[in-house]
Amino acid sequence: MDYVINPWMEGNIHKSSRDRSVEQWQKLHHILKDHAIVELVKPEKGWPDMVFTANAGLVLDKTVVLSRFFHKERQGEEPHFKAWFESQGFTVHELPKDLPFEGAGDALFDREGRYLWAGYGFRSELDSHPLIAEWLKIEVLSLRLMDERFYHLDTCFCPLNGGYLLYYPPAFDSYSNRLIEMRVPPEKRIAIEEPDAVNFACNAVNINETVVMNKVSDNLKARLAEAGFKVIETPLSEFLKAGGAAKCLTLRVTEPIIPDRHATVQIETRTVRMEGHLLDAGLINQALDLIVEGGGSFKVQQFNLGEERQSTSNALIKITAPSHQVMEDIISQLIDIGAVSLEEDIQDAKLEPVHQSGVSPDDFYVTTIYPTEIRVNGEWIRVQNQRMDGAIAVTETSEGIVAKCKLLRDLIVGEKVVVDVAGIRTIRKTESREQRNTPQEFGFMSAGVSSERRVELIVEQVAWELRQIRDRGGKVIVTAGPVVIHTGGAEHLSHLVREGYVQALLGGNAIAVHDIEQSMMGTSLGVDMKQGTAVKGGHRHHLKVINAIRRCGSIANAVEKGILTTGVMYECVKNHVPFSLAGSIRDDGPLPDTQMDLIKAQQHYTELLQGAEMILMLSTMLHSIGVGNMTAAGVKMVCVDINPAVVTKLSDRGSVESVGVVTDVGLFLSLLVKQLDKLTSRYHLEV
Repeated sequence: MDYVINPWMEGNIHKSSRDRSVEQWQKLHHILKDHAIVELVKPEKGWPDMVFTANAGLVLDKTVVLSRFFHKERQGEEPHFKAWFESQGFTVHELPKDLPFEGAGDALFDREGRYLWAGYGFRSELDSHPLIAEWLKIEVLSLRLMDERFYHLDTCFCPLNGGYLLYYPPAFDSYSNRLIEMRVPPEKRIAIEEPDAVNFACNAVNINETVVMNKVSDNLKARLAEAGFKVIETPLSEFLKAGGAAKCLTLRVTEPIIPDRHATVQIETRTVRMEGHLLDAGLINQALDLIVEGGGSFKVQQFNLGEERQSTSNALIKITAPSHQVMEDIISQLIDIGAVSLEEDIQDAKLEPVHQSGVSPDDFYVTTIYPTEIRVNGEWIRVQNQRMDGAIAVTETSEGIVAKCKLLRDLIVGEKVVVDVAGIRTIRKTESREQRNTPQEFGFMSAGVSSERRVELIVEQVAWELRQIRDRGGKVIVTAGPVVIHTGGAEHLSHLVREGYVQALLGGNAIAVHDIEQSMMGTSLGVDMKQGTAVKGGHRHHLKVINAIRRCGSIANAVEKGILTTGVMYECVKNHVPFSLAGSIRDDGPLPDTQMDLIKAQQHYTELLQGAEMILMLSTMLHSIGVGNMTAAGVKMVCVDINPAVVTKLSDRGSVESVGVVTDVGLFLSLLVKQLDKLTSRYHLEV
């Protein structure tokens, strides 16, 4: 071997002993001859991997599906194996040249002849499975391989006589493991551990009650013996260096056959269209990654690259998935990035009735932040109240059909809910190359999180946006945590409220309590905000101010009575800026304004968020994530936190109009107020 096409070959080029290899091969040959009739294929110079005859093709009765090798280093084996099969009287089926399939290395018959287990993911494509099912007239069960060490199915999966199965579960994805568990009863499944797996215990030859393998642990040998199998170990260490063992070195040509078998395959195929700046925006790569990572396979049937700077590209992508469930998961993610089904494939959205209030039908479509349309009676309808993690409820009114995003708890009997992924599309704005590549003086930053960006630059951009929104009568929402108060940001946030930059404040009990504590007692969490030292008895201050506000009946009453005279909450009341405080189980008091009914608090948040153009999320993971989930795409978001995990979480929601700033929130607010003052001065000078 002088090439590397699997992880086992790494570091082993020219490190095999030829004499030891011959000795090990001959020993395996003799063992097999004691239990079966063995025929040999003539080796061909220049094709050393021919020794792994399992990959020659897949045989059933006198029919063979010839392999199409994935790597060019093995493709030269194909005509030699084809000639051998034809000389033996087999009917040979050949797959298209661009459709990889590596024979019995990736396709193993149930030892009772009921179905064929077929692997895909590294060397064989899922699209080969329908053709195999048709040619061999057998049910094909598709299994996705996930561990590159086990690149062929026969390296981690071995059907045994009597319906037993020897396999290594971590080599497969969750869907494949569920499929295995559905077909093989627990008492017949022999799951192995990693030490046996890396010794290729599953790469075994099973002849009746005999199992021939490279090496096996005492524990696994005992389990096989308990199931009625006799294990014969024969060293094949030299072949492991090339990524194979006993099973790889053999091809069984007398597989079990059951009468009246029929071609069956669960595979589903769909074709979608994508349009936009697919290459430079990275959408095509994102789509193909989603397909593969989701357990599917793809073929780009057409790709038209935009010819001019402002031209968009379009692509047709054929997607294959091992089941409808996997296809649905893939398509739902592709819908999120703007993929749509071909016109001839478009169906109306599937609707099922709500039978129990607050409970959706199974398999409902989960909404995203992106503007969505559904097709009903042949027409596309825009979904109202767009938000993520909801269901689409459809009702018929006197004005026509109405579709709305609704939380599960808000569904009522009589509504219909969109299920599956048919008849759904999202509307994604196609940004021109010029817009993306031309820097704007104060253009809003693209999505991202970094603690290395200059905070001053981000502050300039945010300040410019805030000024623009305020001057045109727009709406800015602030969601803030108590850290704003602890870091000295209260005076700056108060300034923003007073100057009309904030149209609503969202938070919890804590920000209001500590803001009021600072205003009335000069401390925050018992720490003197000017001296930075703990005040004796200060740990009781927050409870004293809670009691004072409760005596007044509300924060607004405390302002009116002159008890609360400064601070963020004071400015909200004096400037008629609405606020919503959502309570939690840890809250002291709470303040009379804190809504302890979670459902009502969420509803109030949603009401205040309507029409928002920008949201400043200031050091509150809990409330920022909650607000993010309630907000549709198109709303600019600035998430400020000293913890990178918080801003990363918000960025992961997918909005391109968001930026994460990893910095001290007090510093950020201080710089923001200074920059706004500069803009005001500049404005006055210009006037």
